[in-house]
Amino acid sequence: MAKLTLKDVELKGKKVLVRVDFNVPLKDGVITNDNRITAALPTIKHIVEEGGRAILFSHLGRVKEEADKEGKSLAPVAKALAEKLGQDVAFPGVTRGSELEEAINALEDGQVLLVENTRFEDVDGKKESKNDPELGKYWASLGDGIFVNDAFGTAHRAHASNVGISANVDKAVAGYLLENEIAYIQEAVETPERPFVAILGGSKVSDKIGVIENLLDKADKVLIGGGMTYTFYKAQGIEIGNSLVEEDKLDVAKELLEKSNGKLILPVDSKEANAFADYTEVRDTEGEAVSEGFLGLDIGPKSIAKFEEALEGAKTVVWNGPMGVFENPDFQAGTIGVMDAIVKQPSVKSIIGGGDSAAAAINLGRAEKFSWISTGGGASMELLEGKVLPGLDALTEK
Repeated sequence: MAKLTLKDVELKGKKVLVRVDFNVPLKDGVITNDNRITAALPTIKHIVEEGGRAILFSHLGRVKEEADKEGKSLAPVAKALAEKLGQDVAFPGVTRGSELEEAINALEDGQVLLVENTRFEDVDGKKESKNDPELGKYWASLGDGIFVNDAFGTAHRAHASNVGISANVDKAVAGYLLENEIAYIQEAVETPERPFVAILGGSKVSDKIGVIENLLDKADKVLIGGGMTYTFYKAQGIEIGNSLVEEDKLDVAKELLEKSNGKLILPVDSKEANAFADYTEVRDTEGEAVSEGFLGLDIGPKSIAKFEEALEGAKTVVWNGPMGVFENPDFQAGTIGVMDAIVKQPSVKSIIGGGDSAAAAINLGRAEKFSWISTGGGASMELLEGKVLPGLDALTEK
């Protein structure tokens, strides 16, 4: 990549500011999934081992008013991080002020400090989320001129804790996680080994219009699954029963099909049910059409076979969005079938674009079979769409 990385800066004795993504799920103060903490460890350990003093920034959830702070402290994260690092993690519990500054100045080489939830600054005027210049300047002043962005999950946002700090330091560099995210996703789309197949699922065409358009230019095939299938179906006059549809996107779906030159591949059958919940009947459709009074909740067995055939010999595969309501065992066969078809291709570079796709791979026991699973659903979507990520753009050029 054309930006400076962690390997390009001298860290010993320096107070190093680091944006990480510790936006982990919490239930009653207990972390239920610590994957994002684990993903940040290589960068933090490198700084510690090189004798730097790591000062970590992260958000946790959304905070709009004082009451929203309840249950959003990063205190449980500081404890979990300390256990993973095998050393103490200082946690002053504030986002600014003398208490924070004194704790930072007390750090010795190789020590770590976690600043309180950056979104606490949003209570009074959304200072974090709106990239308040004074806040970015203040946070930058806490370090020694080096900022490491390792939070891919927020790289598509211009916040004070990424873009704001970057604008006020000597060197803003990519951490290991951010560097890998860019290498896998951006390079897969821009310079793929072919055949290159993209698979897009999820419920709404509107969420994926830009991605589909960009990938139709880049990929050899684009496979469509999930709820948005039925908007494409209806655009062609196919009966969809009670299936999810975006009526205002029928013309868009029709245009995408017309200009795809056969690259856009739709399912040929569905797993349908007579209700989304509390259904009494589940069956496979004969063809594309969904029965009256039923709705499609997964791709069917013929579609799985068709997608498997389309993936034959693929060398690069990018997947974003499940094929059905994978959380329900009755409607996860399509997602499992597509995952298994991807990973069995010889020497394939297989990338999952975060979000529900990542959850599906992890929950259904296929995560380790993929080359890369992104930690940022929104950021990966924007990369797939060909957009410039503000958090990445703000880093120092090599």
